[in-house]
Amino acid sequence: MKYLVYILLGILQGFTEPLPISSSGHLVLAKNLFNTNMLDDVNFEIVVNFGSFIAIFLIFWQDIVKLLTAFFGYIFKKEKRKQYQKDFKYCLLIILGSIPVGIAGLLLKDMVDAWSGNMMLLGISFMITAIMLFIVRKSNGKKEDHDITYKDALIIGLMQMCALTPGISRSGTVLVGCLLCSLSRKASLKYTFMLYLPVSVASMGLGVFDLIDSGNLDTLLLPYTLGMLAAGIVTYFSYKWLSKLVQNGKLWKFSIYCFFLSIFVLFYFR
Repeated sequence: MKYLVYILLGILQGFTEPLPISSSGHLVLAKNLFNTNMLDDVNFEIVVNFGSFIAIFLIFWQDIVKLLTAFFGYIFKKEKRKQYQKDFKYCLLIILGSIPVGIAGLLLKDMVDAWSGNMMLLGISFMITAIMLFIVRKSNGKKEDHDITYKDALIIGLMQMCALTPGISRSGTVLVGCLLCSLSRKASLKYTFMLYLPVSVASMGLGVFDLIDSGNLDTLLLPYTLGMLAAGIVTYFSYKWLSKLVQNGKLWKFSIYCFFLSIFVLFYFR
């Protein structure tokens, strides 16, 4: 039964991580609905997040290799700077878009942790996500990857800070920010998950020492591994589904889902 619960939690993380419906909000909701203390295990959250990270990395590995090559090539190979210039700029856009949430995460960590137990705030946050997604339901700009400006990256990065609150989706706020900045749906989707990678690496980096020092890693190695594999596999297919819906202009469906989920939370936990 313990193994099954860890697998189910991994599936929940994997399914909700790419989708604009807030994976952290769903984990908080599951904790309060099913009264399980497994969701208080920060180490498990790190492990399943790593599973999601691997899935997203595999989806974008060619883009990642290309960008890393351009970044270091631009710095160390001056004779090829012109060749790498556009991709180097895209790397800077990723860095710039990640800075606001990184700073806010460090400064507001205790406050955010305190908010995670407030179910009324969770319900309101789901409603905010629903409204944001509904606003951009028909948006489809013309800017592609290399048309993104530093101003766009900063605006999108500032919007990503809102996702520190459980119930406000990270992928949702970034997607909304991209679409409001007139990015195409394809470019919006790519930039959204390019921003996910450094945020995910940072959060895992901060928690890896706690995971090593926990003292119970041996007994939890198998359930942790099962949860991580479940999260990774489900994240991969969840992203593919999201990609099709975004490209077809069906983002509004997640808005409807978040709206009714918000109503449920607000009435159930009042």
